[in-house]
Parts: sequence; C-alpha cells; structure tokens
Amino acid sequence: MNAPDASASPAGSRVGRDPPDQARLGQLAGEQAALRRVATLVAQATAPEAVFAAVAEEVGRLLPVDSASLCRYDPDGMLTFVSQWGSVAVGFPVGSRWALGGHNLGTLIFQTGRPARIDGYAGSSSGAISAGIRKEGLRSAVGTPVIVDGRLWGLIAAGSTREQPLPPDTETRLASFTELVATAIASTDGRAALARLAQEQAALRRVATLVAQATPPEAVFAAVAEEVGRLLDAHLAGMGRYDSGDTVTMLATWGAEGEEHPLVPGPWPLEGGDLASNVFRTGQSVRIDDYDNVPGPIAAFVREELGVGSSVASPIVVEGRLWGVLFLHAKQTRPPFPRDAESRLTGFTELVATAVANTDDRVALARLAQEQAALRRVATLAARGVPPVEVFSAVSDEVARLFGAQAGVLRFDHEGLAVVFVGVSKTFDLPVGTRWELQPGMSTAEVYRTGRSARVDAMDWSSVSGTVAAAARRLGIVSSAASPIVVEDRLWGAMNVSSADELLPADTEGRLGKFTELLATAIANAESRSELAASRRRIVAASDEARRRIERDLHDGTQQRLVSLGLTARAAETDVNADRDVLRAELSRIAAGLADAAAELQEFSRGIHPAILSERGLGPAVRTLARRSAVPVDLDISLDARCPEPVEIAAYYVASEALANAMKHAQASRIEISLAAREGGLLLSVRDDGVGGADPARGSGLAGLADRVEALGGSIQLSSPAGAGTHITVDLPLEYELAQEAG
Repeated sequence: MNAPDASASPAGSRVGRDPPDQARLGQLAGEQAALRRVATLVAQATAPEAVFAAVAEEVGRLLPVDSASLCRYDPDGMLTFVSQWGSVAVGFPVGSRWALGGHNLGTLIFQTGRPARIDGYAGSSSGAISAGIRKEGLRSAVGTPVIVDGRLWGLIAAGSTREQPLPPDTETRLASFTELVATAIASTDGRAALARLAQEQAALRRVATLVAQATPPEAVFAAVAEEVGRLLDAHLAGMGRYDSGDTVTMLATWGAEGEEHPLVPGPWPLEGGDLASNVFRTGQSVRIDDYDNVPGPIAAFVREELGVGSSVASPIVVEGRLWGVLFLHAKQTRPPFPRDAESRLTGFTELVATAVANTDDRVALARLAQEQAALRRVATLAARGVPPVEVFSAVSDEVARLFGAQAGVLRFDHEGLAVVFVGVSKTFDLPVGTRWELQPGMSTAEVYRTGRSARVDAMDWSSVSGTVAAAARRLGIVSSAASPIVVEDRLWGAMNVSSADELLPADTEGRLGKFTELLATAIANAESRSELAASRRRIVAASDEARRRIERDLHDGTQQRLVSLGLTARAAETDVNADRDVLRAELSRIAAGLADAAAELQEFSRGIHPAILSERGLGPAVRTLARRSAVPVDLDISLDARCPEPVEIAAYYVASEALANAMKHAQASRIEISLAAREGGLLLSVRDDGVGGADPARGSGLAGLADRVEALGGSIQLSSPAGAGTHITVDLPLEYELAQEAG
C-alpha cells in the first residue's frame, strides 16, 4: 500500500475543512436549540397563539430571511395569518384574512399540499397576496405545508428581500418546525375536543334532566336553544315547529350577550331557500354559509333584520315524523360554523324529540282519561233513563270541554232538509230548537249526504247567504266536524263540534264517534221506553174506558131494572087483598131483596169507576172515600182545579187501595191523606199508624197500581217498617203527555 499523501492526511483534511464544518455545526446547534424551545412550549401545553408566535420568531431568527409567517386555511377558502415576524407584519397583520388565488405560496401549497418556493416576486406573481408581498419588498419566499392528522391545516412561510433566492435547504429546515406546529395543533385540538366533548355532555345531561323531570315543553325548548347557542358559540339560536299548512312556528329563541333575537312566532310560510324550508323539503340537516341571494321571507328577515351571515339547522323527528327544526345563526362579522356543527346538534334534537314524544304521551293519556270520564258520565245518564233532552245537553257540555270548542246535538229533519239543535253546550250561543237548513259548506250537510263523519276547515261564509251563514259568522266558526248518530240503522242526527279560534284536532271525528254511539243507545232506549209507556197508557186508558162503560151499563141497565122491579113488587104488594098475608109478605121480601141487590150493585159499580170522580173530580172523590172509611181519616186537600182524567183515576185508586189495606191489615187507629198540586205534578200522600210491614209482593194490590202510575211517567214510593206504620207517596206529572213527547 502506498503511503498516504501528506495533503490528504487527516490532520491536513481537518485543517482544510474546519471553517465550513464549524459553521454547519453551529447552524445545526442553533436549529436544535430553536426546535427544543418550541418543543418545550408544545410539551407544556402552551396556548396555540404563543406557540405560533414563537415558531415565527424562531424561524425568522434561524434562517437568513426578513420575515416569517404561520397561516391557516379556513373552510370558506380564505387564508388567515395566525402569527408574524419581521418586515411583513405591517402589511399582513395577525388575524388578517386573504382570498386564495394567483401565483403565491398560499395558493400553490393549498393546491398541491407540498412545499413550494418563489424565487422572484416580479410580474409573474399574481393575486392579492402576491401584491401585498411585493409591496413589503420581499423578492423570494419558501413555504412548507402544516399537515395535522392527515389534513392540510396551513403553512409556514419565510421571505427574503435579498436579490439571491433562499438556500436550497430552506424547505427542509422549515419542515422540522411544521412537524412541531402540527403536534401543537393536534394536541391543542385534542384538548379542545375533550373540553368540547365535556361541555357538550354536560349540556346534554342538563337537558336530559329536564326531559326526565317532565318539565313543560316550553321550558325544555328554551333550555335547548340556550345550550346549543352557548356550546357552538352562536349569536342566535332557536327552535320551530312545522304546522299542517306548510308553515313553521317559532317556539323558542335565544341570543348571546349583547344580541337580541325577537321571537316572531309566525306562522311563517315555507317559501324560499331558508333553513326551515330546506329542512322541511329534505328532512336532513342543512347549512347556509352566505345569505346573499337566498330567496324567501324568512331569509329576508334573518338577513336584513337580524344581520345573520351564516346558519346551520337540524331536523327534529318525533316517532318517525318531521316535527320541527333546531337552528343556529352567526352574524355577518364572523366565519361560518365549523363543519361538525350539524352533527353536534343531533344529540339535542333527539332529546327534544323525546321530550315532545313524552309530552304527547302524557297529553294523550290525560286526554284519554278525560274522555273516558266524560263517556262514563254520559253512559250513567243514559243507563238511568234520564230524558234524552238532558242527555243531549250533558253530551254537548262534555264534548265542548274536551275540545275547548262549541258543541251541539242535532236532529235531522228529513222532510225539510234541515237540522234542529236538540242540545247545545253552554259555550254555544244558540237556543235549543234552533233550525238550520242544510247548505253546502256545513259539516252536518256532508254527514246527511254521505252518512259518514265529516269536517270542514277554514270555513268561508262570505259567499253564503241566509240566516245560517249570518249565525255562523256571528259565532266565528272557522272549523267544524260532525259524526252521524245512527239509531237502529236509520240516520237520526249528528254530533257537531265547532271552533272559532283554530283548526280542530285531526282525530276529532273519531273521538266524536264514541259519544254518538252512546247518544244512539240513549235515543233508542228512550224511544223504547216511550213506546212501552204509550202502550201502557193505552192499556190503562182502555181499562178505564171499559170500567166506565161497565159502570154506565150497570147503572143505566141492570141497576135501573132492579129498581124498576123493586117498585113493581112494592106496587103489587099494595094491590094484594088484606086476606092474602102470605102473598103480601112474599112480595115484600122480594121488593126488599131487589132493593138490596140494587144497593149492592151500586156499591160494586162505584168500585169499578166511581161516578163522583168523573162528575166532580179527585178532591170530592177522596173526601167520599174518607167518609166511608171505618178508620178516622185526617184530610189535607189543596187542589183547586181538575187534573187530567188519567191522573185523577190513578190517584183515586191508590188512595182507595191504601185505605182498604189500612182498614183490613194495618190495625191502624188513624189515617192521614194529603193531596196537592206542586211544580207541575200531583202529590198524594197516605200515611197510617198501623203495624207496618206492608209488602207489595204479597198481593197488597199496590203492584198493579205502580204500573198505572209509571205508565203516566209518575213514581210511587212505599215505606212500611215493621211497627212504624205505612206511608205511600205518589208523584204524577200533570202534563205527562207533553213531557213524554219532549223526552
């Protein structure tokens, strides 16, 4: 091996390259020191703004440059300077935002995602950023991208005013700092995400607590608007409910400190490109980053009255149906909401949906309980045989309370094509008996035409004339529903409910059907009772007529013949010779027998139908009964006028039977009879001081009399405790026929 050349010896080599090596080592040491300082800040979780400022300064002092910048790409396509060092700090202050475009570092790196350099900002460089850089005197610049979790976050740029370009290794040296910046941003984002998640969970817990406590919906809505507004740093927030007429109504709004969101409930028409309209059309979350040229009244109000520049919204879906919308607004002075804003709203919309569903369930249960209670009350009336006119009024009041509206029961007049109000609620300013001719536009007219339930909404009476339209306009009816009342397969009438304030609920007709079934039963029962009572009255009347005919036939026929025969026998007795004693005695016996038979027949005919009752009325007839009684009778009769004949006959036979029982069975020493007309009825009272214990079932004769009294719509009561006497009371309507027809 040849000896090494002296000029190539290690010592000679070190001597020859010492100055360049020393410079490189010093540069490396300075770079490592700068990186350590930045890394320390990152490790200490220093605020991002301080890290950014330190990076710009370290880069500026470390490299042969006159300026250093750290910039962030924004979602709206703008470039924001987040830190500055050196000469360009005046022209590009921290916080300034620049539109991308032209030939400059910001645009090149945004387009490629790779490092870029510009060695001359002469006429070839274009765009607002390039113009600003030339104005600051920079001639060349180098930039490297800042990649955070795989996405382009921003860039670090260094610029020089010298004529020669920046060294070739500038991009590599900047890359070391971009990695630290990316780490700082990722760490900060991670901490911010954790903090944000904690805040979000806390807000959701607060709302969930309100929901679990069955807080009124209005309070939940207001709390949700405030929570999402604060959480997402909005200026304004709110919530709306979609209505049946393609409109939205605001239920709650919130404004940040210093901001005011006027609650203008609406309803607002869903027209144009605003948030609520877009959510309604798509059923999905939407955002508006720029309100310029967005059509529609809501967008105009938000843009011009509230000064909103961007918004996000998410749908509120309750049990599979689109119920409403939750929205956020930012003023025109700040960037749009982050890209995850819509998804972050979802947790709150789900809670709102739960609150609405729970409230709907509670309301439905309460409504069902109220409805069942109302139905029970009506069913009880129907079962007790209350006259239908009372049932009609009671049902009308119950329905009016359930719907917060006006209600009535109407009977169809099939001959006159009209309806007659046979029952109205206290909220309905119409008298019973009002008659309305059936006209188009009436829900009852549709029921009459189809035999099915019907409703008419947004009623317009302006084009209808006549008394019906005038009354409807006076009552302010805007929504009406009716359900048919079908009695034994025939259309009898309808149950109607009308609202003067707002549209009736969608299930109104179905709920009315439950009441019409009870009404049909009550009407059918009343008609059956009416037919039975009429039949009983006919039987009683026929029986009375038969009694009168028998009494008249006996009086005018048999009784008169007996009297005539008796007179003939007495005449024959007088004509017999004095020596014929036996014959005269026999004729006298025959005459006496005929007189006794006539007297017995007269007494018998009085029991069949007393003539005095027909001729002089109930009062004298009862007095005659009292005079014939073997037991003393105290009378209290305050009856001036005659009563209907069936009423007098029924009262007479009750009094007669009661006196007979008292004399035969009660061992009474005294009897009291009172008779009076009071409040449209005849009151009869028979009381004795006998042994009591009377039982109609044992054949006292009162059982048949009860049928007679009840056939006239009256009532009979018996009180006969053992050892305390017997008391019979009878209440008979004086206008029983009219009462029965009204029933």
